[in-house]
Amino acid sequence: MSFSSEMKENLSKIANLNHKELVRYELIGYLMSHNTSIHKEEIYYATVNEYNINRFSKLLSNMNLFDFQIELKGKIYRIILPNITTIEEIEYTEKEIMLTQKFREALEKEENPREQEAERIKAFIRGIFLGSGSVNNPENKYHLEMIINTQKNAKIVKKLLEKMQIHMKEMERKKGYSLYLKDGEEISKFLAFIGANSAVLKFEEIRVLRDMKNHINRKVNCETANLSKTINASVKQIEAIKKLQKQGRFEGLSDSLKEIATLRLENPHASLIELGQMLENPIGKSGVNHRLKQLEQLGEE
Repeated sequence: MSFSSEMKENLSKIANLNHKELVRYELIGYLMSHNTSIHKEEIYYATVNEYNINRFSKLLSNMNLFDFQIELKGKIYRIILPNITTIEEIEYTEKEIMLTQKFREALEKEENPREQEAERIKAFIRGIFLGSGSVNNPENKYHLEMIINTQKNAKIVKKLLEKMQIHMKEMERKKGYSLYLKDGEEISKFLAFIGANSAVLKFEEIRVLRDMKNHINRKVNCETANLSKTINASVKQIEAIKKLQKQGRFEGLSDSLKEIATLRLENPHASLIELGQMLENPIGKSGVNHRLKQLEQLGEE
């Protein structure tokens, strides 16, 4: 089972079906997903996830909406039901299900939603995510997405999430409008907001391990690059020193240059700091570098 399917299974088992108002808001969220369509005054919801179809049917039954059918074609489950006239927060056009002005005002009336309003928004967003959302396994990449039926509805949802300090990006797709996140911390915040607590724990565990692995890889790569740089510089310095010896110019060097040159020949893999500490009168990295640069310049001359 994929990470996304496992999370939806857990979400579908949230025990809040005795709370009629939250059930209604979650159902409205399902109706806003791009997996829900309308044709000839009938509503169709389709999914490959059996947990989604079970949750949708429970929401309908809880709202005393029993006039629906469930069918399975191949791997796709589908619920068919007539237009829902008892939910005043939605309205229908010939091809779309829209949020009414009254519903938008009810959700947007407060800049900082109180607990009751926040729970409604949470249920609404959870319905959308269950209806047409997905999240990648964080071992591979950070990506969470919800696809909403219309641009107008997508903008309303985006604005509501911003009130809850969750900032999603918007993108038009061939079918529907995508709201998505690509930041691990933001995805974790979103999952916690809709009540996917077990998924948050698993997501964070994987995220910590992945970030640690990336940190170690970056450190190893950096150390490898520094070692390679040190070796390349050392080879160039040793070539210059041997050239000076071959030409009989080595003994004419100053004592400080002869001392650092001898140490470099004896310690080809040592860093500049290490060479500086080996001198009779230790000096810092910049002092060692200056002397070795002088040797290279003399070798080139």
